[in-house]
Amino acid sequence: MPVTGYADGENEGETAKIYPFSYAFEEYWYTESATFGDTIPARASLLMEADTGTILYSQNENEHLPIASVTKIMSTLLIMEAIDEGKIKLDDFITVGEAAAGMGGSQVYLEVGEKITVGEMLKAMIIVSANDATVAFAEHLAGSEQSFVTMMNEKAANLGMNNTHFANCHGLTEDNHYSSALDVAIMTRELLKHELVFKYTTIWMDTFRNGTFGLANTNKLIRFYSGANGMKTGFTDAAKYCLSGTAKREGMQLIAVVLGADTSDIRFASTKKLLDFGFANYKIFVPEREEIGRVGVERGANGYIKVDYTPPSILLEKGKSASLTSAVTLNAVKAPVKEGDTVGVVEYFIDGTKVASVPVVALEGDREITFFNLLGKIWKSIISIF
Repeated sequence: MPVTGYADGENEGETAKIYPFSYAFEEYWYTESATFGDTIPARASLLMEADTGTILYSQNENEHLPIASVTKIMSTLLIMEAIDEGKIKLDDFITVGEAAAGMGGSQVYLEVGEKITVGEMLKAMIIVSANDATVAFAEHLAGSEQSFVTMMNEKAANLGMNNTHFANCHGLTEDNHYSSALDVAIMTRELLKHELVFKYTTIWMDTFRNGTFGLANTNKLIRFYSGANGMKTGFTDAAKYCLSGTAKREGMQLIAVVLGADTSDIRFASTKKLLDFGFANYKIFVPEREEIGRVGVERGANGYIKVDYTPPSILLEKGKSASLTSAVTLNAVKAPVKEGDTVGVVEYFIDGTKVASVPVVALEGDREITFFNLLGKIWKSIISIF
């Protein structure tokens, strides 16, 4: 039978309470100060602007550390990719196996044979960091947790997460399971590309099992920080208090990572300080698109193609005057050319220093001219004379 009660928050240490409903209106959620000076009071920390990947602050960012349930960012990323690729749908049912039902720590008390939809399982996994839901996903997608963990490590390698190795999909303490502040930011940045994730990471309170089981988000930034939209808390005795906190204001998406804080209050306060610093000192600017027009195609049947580009997001430091210029460079284009081919580049400079570049791409193709195409063009030219 489904259990009505409490979801045991972060693995062995925090409490993500079902009702009383007053949890949603508790007093401001930290009292200890986290002065943003030379250091953050944690083992490691990092602040990244997501669009450009620019690191705005870092401290011990490459140190190998346990990250507890922050691990679930990678698990969630693989699930989001599976949904986008059509491998699973939100209304598909997942059948709970013994391994998932036997998980400890943070959980929603899944039972062997219980059938839960992908959408509901995502709520349990993301809102209250349920280990049992995470393992159920792993077995559903890969056949076993270990096979899923192999996928996690392969994805980490592909993303350039050079200081990470996963031994499980949930984050409970295990040998050879570690990451770093930089790598956590990298995988968080990748997860932010999946809009569906915000449907779950921005939930403050919800229910599970048709309203019989209450869920309250372990990430208190969602309730108390303007613009907060994710991403994952974590706690074990080995990892201490961890958080990858994300927030977006005025088009700028920030990622603040704090690993190994001594208390939950310090973790949240430090994350807030990092985010405050970013929003106070930086902004995102998107230049206007310039019209390039058509580009000639050597030996092309049409002789030209339409091209375009997408202006980049450029990170600017507030309060400092800067001169932004751009330069368009087009390649010598020869047929055949396909739609989507890169035919040039637009580069952007601030005070003479290049800060961004984007490709110019073909909006249409042009095949190589044939003898008959050439003959037709000559004939049309002759006709036009008369």
